[in-house]
Amino acid sequence: MLQIYEKIAEQIVHKRVFLTFLSLLLLIQTQVFAQNNSKITIQKKNITVIEALKTVEKQSKMSINYSDSELRGKEIANLNLQNVAVSTALDAILTGMDFTYQIQKNYIIITAKKPTVIQTVRNIKGKVVDESGEPLIGVNISVEGNLTGTITDFDGNFAIKALANSTLKVSYVGYTTQQVVVSQKDFYLITMKPDTEVLDEVVVTALGIKRSEKALSYNVQKVAGDELTAIKDANFMNSLNGKVAGVNIQRSASGVGGSTRVVMRGNKSIAGDNNVLYVVDGMPIGNQANREGDGSAFDSKSSGEGIANFNPDDIESISVLTGPSAAALYGASAANGVILINTKKGKEGVLRVNVASALEFSNPFVLPRFQNVYGNSDGSYFSWGDKLDTPATWEPKDFYRTGTMYTNSFNLSVGSEKNQTYISGAAVNSNGVVENNKYNRYNITFRNTAKFLTDRLTLDFSASYVREYYNNMISSGVYFNPTVGIYLYPRGMNFGAEKYFERYDKELGYNVQSWAPGSMGVEAQNPYWVAYRNIRPETKDRYIFYGNLKYDITDYLNVSGRFRLDNTYSEKEDKRYASTASTFANTNGRYAYSNESFRQKYADIMVNFDKQFADIYHATINVGSSFEEYDTKGHGYGGDLLLIPNKFTYGNVNPAVATVSETGGDSRKRNFATFGSAELSWKSAVYLTLTGRADRPSQLVNSKNEWIFYPSVGLSAIFTELISPELRESISPVLSFLKVRGSFTEVGSPISFTGLTPGTITHKLENGTVAPFEYYPLSDFQAERTRSYEIGIDSRWFNNTVSLGITYYHSNTYNQLLKADLPGTSGYKYLYVQAGDVQNRGLELTLGYDHNFGDFNYNTTFTATTNQNKLKKLPTNAINPLTGLPLDLSDIKIGRFRLREGGEIGALYADRRVERNEEGYVSYTPGQAIPTETTTPYKIGTVNPKWNLGWRHGFSYKGFTANVLFTARIGGNVISKTQAYLDRFGVSEVSALARKQGYVMLGNIKMQPEDYYTTVQDLDAYYVYSATNVRLQEVNIGYTFPDRWFGNVMKGVTFSMYGTNLWMIYNKAPFDPELTASTGTFGQGYDYFMLPSNRTYGFSLKFAF
Repeated sequence: MLQIYEKIAEQIVHKRVFLTFLSLLLLIQTQVFAQNNSKITIQKKNITVIEALKTVEKQSKMSINYSDSELRGKEIANLNLQNVAVSTALDAILTGMDFTYQIQKNYIIITAKKPTVIQTVRNIKGKVVDESGEPLIGVNISVEGNLTGTITDFDGNFAIKALANSTLKVSYVGYTTQQVVVSQKDFYLITMKPDTEVLDEVVVTALGIKRSEKALSYNVQKVAGDELTAIKDANFMNSLNGKVAGVNIQRSASGVGGSTRVVMRGNKSIAGDNNVLYVVDGMPIGNQANREGDGSAFDSKSSGEGIANFNPDDIESISVLTGPSAAALYGASAANGVILINTKKGKEGVLRVNVASALEFSNPFVLPRFQNVYGNSDGSYFSWGDKLDTPATWEPKDFYRTGTMYTNSFNLSVGSEKNQTYISGAAVNSNGVVENNKYNRYNITFRNTAKFLTDRLTLDFSASYVREYYNNMISSGVYFNPTVGIYLYPRGMNFGAEKYFERYDKELGYNVQSWAPGSMGVEAQNPYWVAYRNIRPETKDRYIFYGNLKYDITDYLNVSGRFRLDNTYSEKEDKRYASTASTFANTNGRYAYSNESFRQKYADIMVNFDKQFADIYHATINVGSSFEEYDTKGHGYGGDLLLIPNKFTYGNVNPAVATVSETGGDSRKRNFATFGSAELSWKSAVYLTLTGRADRPSQLVNSKNEWIFYPSVGLSAIFTELISPELRESISPVLSFLKVRGSFTEVGSPISFTGLTPGTITHKLENGTVAPFEYYPLSDFQAERTRSYEIGIDSRWFNNTVSLGITYYHSNTYNQLLKADLPGTSGYKYLYVQAGDVQNRGLELTLGYDHNFGDFNYNTTFTATTNQNKLKKLPTNAINPLTGLPLDLSDIKIGRFRLREGGEIGALYADRRVERNEEGYVSYTPGQAIPTETTTPYKIGTVNPKWNLGWRHGFSYKGFTANVLFTARIGGNVISKTQAYLDRFGVSEVSALARKQGYVMLGNIKMQPEDYYTTVQDLDAYYVYSATNVRLQEVNIGYTFPDRWFGNVMKGVTFSMYGTNLWMIYNKAPFDPELTASTGTFGQGYDYFMLPSNRTYGFSLKFAF
């Protein structure tokens, strides 16, 4: 009954949200289209006629056309109008004067009372071209003084209605805005001139501060929103892969809607998070990322992340700040770099609606190679039996279905000079390649920007709602993973019968699992049973409210205040049906429920100063303060079912074995900060930038270091602006622009852990009892500190057709948090020691080319990134504060990784090897596995690549466009535990080749294949592969149809076809090395039955009206 009421309440809430947005939309339409019914109120003495007409124009929202020279100086002694019609007001204003008026729709024409040509609305046509005569597509054409507007088609043509003597405003990115007076002509050829300040593009930087791109002393890369949406992805961050330098992006192997690992300039923290900070409209957001699994054998965790549920069609642009200097104003977590997301606003003009729809299909991309020649012996699930009479026809890839994703979105924009509104909605409905794996997302956003108090006060407000639903997001490891049963299934058996995954048991009275091979020693289950009877649904509801209030004190001084409230509530269930493997559930099944709430509050206030002095000096100063709070609560309940099989309710859980816990723990973090920045420039050629920020995070309360200060300094010089105009003009055909920049910064992070300082410890509740705190408190707890510098050049060559950017960076991160074990008698399990130094240094390169050849355009961008990570120092003299004895932290093991001084974060080690005799030889008895032994750990590779490369090609011809992206990862290693199991079970292609040959060489001996693979299965060193891979990452081909084909009712109609992961050009690993089982630092480079990556094909259609 409670669930019924909850559903009814939820439906009511959703209806209210819908009705609220519908009311807002109707209100906007009423304001725009019902203006002729406006009432006029003017009560003033000695008012001029022009002033009175402007008041009518403002109150009626109509455009009034009159001769300023004819009406100038004419006054009205006393004008007293109270809530009268427009025509009544005009009659009163023009009484006693030799003028009359006409009303044509939303136009009012004032003319003298004498024979004259009556102005009428004219149908204007024209064409917009550049200086070489080439047509320009998408040029904005508007009529000054009213809301009429249009854009040029792919031939540069446009059509618009305007009054004679009115003014057309013609604007286009990269060109000088022009104004054209409407005369008696019906056709206008307009030639646009390049904007000489085009290189001085404004970009959004830290805290939403807009700065000139040429002034920046650090590397910032900008990606337009259209580039993100050209190819659809449930997590739009995957669309950045290969398009920006200095960023390593890895897709998780959890299927649709999964998280993405994004790391800039290498791993910096051992204990902390190395993923980037996300900032939306100038304010940081809590990404709520579940770091997913660690790739271990029994891993079963998988989930999405907060940034993935944003609607990419709401994004105007993205700025990528790869270095801490660019992000220093964000303080904590700035060391990892920042992804700045700027969302769309309403625009001035008539109502414009944009619609986009896409359909995408997906199939597995890289799969292991299987054999179909040898079967299994009777009673064995290993495929080491005799040769099959008929080769097996079933392939593991046949289990996977064709995944689908439907994406539909719309947005509308409307506004006047004083008020603009933006509304959007989107729906993503997807089915993964594994049956019953689903992901659905629904977004709706409202945003309004308005000006008050003679345009001095600006209010920007938005509200967003996101609803997500996951079902059976796939995890790596052997638990609850259909991949295990698919891959290891005996090759001689009939997998087709396994599709009937359950049978009715008369004695039990319900369906039970049907799975011929049994557990196979790895708790394997029928893959279809895992899909349909081990169900893990999850729902998320997210509400985001944003506000920005800015007041212009003068034209160079303003104050602004912003807030952001971000609430997410999620619910998860785990339903394991009766006859699930006994390791996971009892006879009747198992049920668990958990919920988690996440709330982020952010607010700041800033005073901004921006002024030019003496024509050669310019100063921009920003000072402010901010408050931020993260609040997380989570609780769970679960256990084996008591009496009724497969009844998944709270009351049917056996209380004797039930568990009650805080799933995520109740935690709260706060941070108070003050900050400031100053940019000083000379002749718009030399720029000095200084920033400083002081944080007081709650993690450091009661420590000796409660405040953290982050300074930065940067200098940039534009040499092409420092030389004489004559010399600049003479070299501009070769060298168009050259900037040299450098910066230094110190940032840090207090680590996300809470309760490490005295007096701040909190205890979790587990099964009704308070769990002991495991970590010894640190009275001298300090934030990690990253000191970094970078130098670089930005240049453009050959009339801006070639661009080249190079950045070298060097950073050291100190005060690393290292965990040491404590004896149980101490009352604690672990102690954190702060010491160590992690160094990262590397190079980022971006090379671009863009040129028009008549109607044909070719543009290309090549990006290259290399990073060298090094553990410069680990503590050698750490002391146990309880015993006074030294702690050995010179060799730290974390999973398959080891941290050693002189090594790197990401170094893979093995600690077992084949046993050898005193002479160093392997002794072998046929039919037996060779013993293995524990040995001194030895390095077998690193997960860190030497280079990440991306090469994009763009082509356009009139309405046709095409984009092709190649990506490559050079260097690094991965381990495939999946391949080890395939070999051990005899289902791999290589195991069949070994049987055909008759032996496998191990050192100095020839071994029988089954003995060999039984021996090496648990030895990681034998399953290390190069992670180098080269692929055709993306292809996108589209055509924009002429507006006239649709009677100018629909505009910008574009149909596109696209594909991703189309061709793996080079890869030696048995899986896709770009996949990751976890977004955590030490979950990389390990394949343990990961879901394969997907090749996708899609179609999209978008248009506006």
